[in-house]
Amino acid sequence: MRVLVADDERLLADTVAEGLRRLSMAVDVCYDGDMAFERISVHRYDVAVLDRDMPGRTGDQVCRWVADTPDVDTRVLLLTAAAGLRDRVEGLGLGADDYLTKPFAFAELAARVQALGRRSTPAVPPVLEREGIVLDVARHSATRDGRALQLTNKEFAVLHVLLAARGAVVSAEELLERAWDENADPFTHVVRVTMMNLRKKLGDPAVVHTVHRSGYRVGSA
Repeated sequence: MRVLVADDERLLADTVAEGLRRLSMAVDVCYDGDMAFERISVHRYDVAVLDRDMPGRTGDQVCRWVADTPDVDTRVLLLTAAAGLRDRVEGLGLGADDYLTKPFAFAELAARVQALGRRSTPAVPPVLEREGIVLDVARHSATRDGRALQLTNKEFAVLHVLLAARGAVVSAEELLERAWDENADPFTHVVRVTMMNLRKKLGDPAVVHTVHRSGYRVGSA
């Protein structure tokens, strides 16, 4: 899952981003509405966590633009210090998918982000299974044929993208877009190295296959 966190409270934004990264999400961070607008215009995010009261474009304005733009499938979670019913109704009326008031417990925010990610297009179930692999996103666990897999956050994220593809081929470029943040260098061998380590941990028989000049998929068909 790829997430954007946008909040002018830098410590809060950075803390939330770090927590989500520990759950194997690829997270970009910005601190104003103009940058949030630019990031969403360029990258494909599953979820954007937007503070309503940011400098530049407000979170409200960015949310409205996302809701009104047909080519943008990003789910929006609005954050605000305003806890009144009228404020919540107004936020949801802008097109937000969810709404959370400050202060909040990180566990609740993470659960809401994961729930919004499952509502992406096409919808991805919370537990993915294929070729003996079971990946539970909520519990952040993975097994193969009942054997627990000790995966790094990045390996977990890559396996999540591959399983969500339901046997379709996933290109290296798409893996970079979905499992890494904007700081990933597309000219490095980071995808190949991560895939090599993931295959070792998955064990034999091989279940992740390379499709020549196309990418990777789980299963041979």
